Amino acid sequence: MEELTSTVKSLTELLLQKQLTDYDEVIEELFSEVPGLEAMPKIPDPQLEECAIKLWNWGVTNNVGVTISTIQKAQVRHVACSLLYCCEPENPTEGTIRKQILMASKTGRTWLDCKNPQMADKYLSLAVKSLEILYSQLMSRGNGTADISSSKEDVEKDLLRILSYQAESAITQGNNKEAVAYIQRCKDMLLRLPKDTAYLSLMCYNFGIDAYNVRKYEDTAFWLSQSYDIGKMNMKYGPGSEVLAKALRLLATVYLEWDCEKFAEKAVNAVSLANKECVSTYGLYLKIKILLRCESSDSDFRAGLNEMLESEVSLELCLSTVKLLISEKREALAFEYLKSVCQHFETSPDLGTALVLHIELLLQRGKELLGKQKIEDVITGHCTGKQLTPQALTSLHVLLWDKASKYFEAGSYSEALQWYNYSLSLFKGGQMEPNLAKLQRNRASCFLKLKQLEKAKEAIKEAQRCDPDNIFTQFSVYKVAVQENEAEKASGALHAMGRLSKNPVACEDRLLVSEDAASNLLSLAAQIALENGQQETAMKALEILCEHSKDQAQVLVALRCLVRLVLSTIEKLSDEISDVSLDVLLPHLKKALQTISHPSHMTVDQRTEEANWFRKIAWNLALQCESSPDKMRDFFVLSYQFSQLCPPDRTLLMGQRTCLLMAAAASLELGRKSSHPTQEFTQTLEHIQICSEVWKTLKASGSFPMDPTDSLLLLYEFEARAKLNDPIVEAILESVLELESVEPKMLETMAALAMEPPAYFPLLCKKALRVALFLHKKQPQADLAHCSKCVHSLIKLSLPSGVSEVEAHVLEEVWNYYEEALSIIAAAPDDFPEMETLWLLTQAWNTGILLYSLAQYPEAEKWCGLAMSFVRHLGSLQESYETQMSGLYSKILDRLDKAKKNVNMKE
Repeated sequence: MEELTSTVKSLTELLLQKQLTDYDEVIEELFSEVPGLEAMPKIPDPQLEECAIKLWNWGVTNNVGVTISTIQKAQVRHVACSLLYCCEPENPTEGTIRKQILMASKTGRTWLDCKNPQMADKYLSLAVKSLEILYSQLMSRGNGTADISSSKEDVEKDLLRILSYQAESAITQGNNKEAVAYIQRCKDMLLRLPKDTAYLSLMCYNFGIDAYNVRKYEDTAFWLSQSYDIGKMNMKYGPGSEVLAKALRLLATVYLEWDCEKFAEKAVNAVSLANKECVSTYGLYLKIKILLRCESSDSDFRAGLNEMLESEVSLELCLSTVKLLISEKREALAFEYLKSVCQHFETSPDLGTALVLHIELLLQRGKELLGKQKIEDVITGHCTGKQLTPQALTSLHVLLWDKASKYFEAGSYSEALQWYNYSLSLFKGGQMEPNLAKLQRNRASCFLKLKQLEKAKEAIKEAQRCDPDNIFTQFSVYKVAVQENEAEKASGALHAMGRLSKNPVACEDRLLVSEDAASNLLSLAAQIALENGQQETAMKALEILCEHSKDQAQVLVALRCLVRLVLSTIEKLSDEISDVSLDVLLPHLKKALQTISHPSHMTVDQRTEEANWFRKIAWNLALQCESSPDKMRDFFVLSYQFSQLCPPDRTLLMGQRTCLLMAAAASLELGRKSSHPTQEFTQTLEHIQICSEVWKTLKASGSFPMDPTDSLLLLYEFEARAKLNDPIVEAILESVLELESVEPKMLETMAALAMEPPAYFPLLCKKALRVALFLHKKQPQADLAHCSKCVHSLIKLSLPSGVSEVEAHVLEEVWNYYEEALSIIAAAPDDFPEMETLWLLTQAWNTGILLYSLAQYPEAEKWCGLAMSFVRHLGSLQESYETQMSGLYSKILDRLDKAKKNVNMKE
């Protein structure tokens, strides 16, 4: 025991130290010692009592330099109170008992504030017990003195407060009956303690609120009734009429929600009593609600409604009541009351709000004629001094526009115009504001539908005056331009719409509600132009839409439409597609590629579908560009690029290969015709490189017998590199020769390309020709014409063109080609072209003469003799050439003999 008290004292002293910063641990340790204190026998200990007082004061003082939580405050009070009761003497003094009452009641209250009613009950019971002891001591002294009477009154006050705490604890724990018993004891004490009337009444009201929040209607009704009854016990010290009325209104609401049929009379009585206590707008309105739920008679309603008007409630509440009556199907009463309201508030500046509601209700019930009469009266009043407030005016405009738009949607344009004209009558002359512009645009739409073009133009002119930089104003200008078939004016309006589409666009009378309102408007503009047969204008609208819209799906739809429109125009005008049409289509396809390639919310299937559609279009357009290789290349490249956005399969890869081959061929054609071909040939090589990769992938998927792709790729690359004078052409020829099957024609083509300016590869050319000649001869039946051409080209390339080129190895090479030529002639003398024989003869003779001039007599004789050997193969020319050549040859031989003798003599 001594150890326990010593620990408590030490912890208390530690807590009281100013330099302590961590209070949490000390408080928690102190609180953990409480069970031990409560188990100790009660022994008076002045030091322990002093410790309890210090601890209590520490908990309530504001000079501790730190803020403790409510729970920590409860724990400190709990410990202090337990210490005080622990050292209670057998016959405590009045002062000690009062300390116990104070500490126990406040500790209980603090635990209640911490939502811990079980802890609270313990100390509240201790407080009541101490109060009873104190009261017993006071009674034992007699009732004579004033001090005794005052002390007894203080005890009763404390008791009432503690009993109310116990009632609150019981409510928190769901013990309603126990709470009722505590409150009843408190009520019994109010006759002696009238000043606590308001306190107890408000406590019961709060109990009612708590019960209502969890929809315990029976408990709510009881506590609210108790609140009212207690409050009425002493009006002087009660909570006041306003609070009592508040309790009664909530009580009426409880009856209404609980069971209206069963408690109808109680609900009416409660709200009526509340209004007598303290009339309020809500109380009057609540009474009407209750009467409606109880299906009361019209006379009861009229009494309630008149009570509202007599109580000078606001116009807003009266109109809310009218709406309530309408919603509950009491239309006759609603209109009757609305009429009374309008009369009552006749001089109010807010009367317009009631008049607008009257119009709205009439129109809602299909009473258009009465509604129009009322509207005309309001317009007349507004224009002659009885102006509507801005809020009422806005409400009326909304009402009129809503009615007009419904007629417009139904196709009743004259009726719609009438309602818009009502709205126009409420604007002042010369007024400028966006809403007036919007109204004029709506009127213009009606006039256009009614074919009243001039009136539409007047309305649009007014709209432009009020709000020129509005996309809908420009749209109205556009519609009129289309009606008048003024393409230039329509184009100007479309460009203005495109410029304005960069700004946020608001909804225009139900026309557009999406985020891409401007784009939708441009789409609608295109539709209008097409409906009016103005295709060029429609295309302009779609082009501007594609330029400004951020909606990828919408852009792709527009691009599809544009492509179809251009193609349909081509079909109408001619069978052949023009360069102008191609120039129009190309940017559309490029825009489509850019749009589909951009990350978006499109699914894979959607992306594939779009890419495939444009891929096929690009392919078909490319096939129609035979006369325009640049366009052909561009469309084939686009088709390939679109195909890259589709899931790859064998068919798609075949298409990619063809696109790239055709693009390479077109680039070659462009390079041949260009004065600066480097770029075109470089681009050709790029296409070939990509095509090679695609072709490798294709070949890996299966065999392609007799497919010319490898040959074409090598041939195209050979030409491009030859024209770029790239020495890699030699390696390309080797690659060709390594192919399984090489056509002589391909080698002949490569030979020609090797010497076609700006290319110059004579050795490569001769090599290709030699292989081609070999392949021709290797065939079962040699093609003599091709053989002779090869030999012709070889001889032409090899013959010395001047003195400097006359070398033994050159002459030997040419001689071999002549022998080849003779063998070809010998194989089919009748089939060898006569002119080719003559060419061979001439070239051999000229070579002999050249050698003769260089004093190479033996070689000269040899070549001249070779030339003579071709004479017999000339056919029809043989006789004339034989006579001529024989004479010349004899002279040359004579000269050769003389030349040889001269040489010998000199030696």
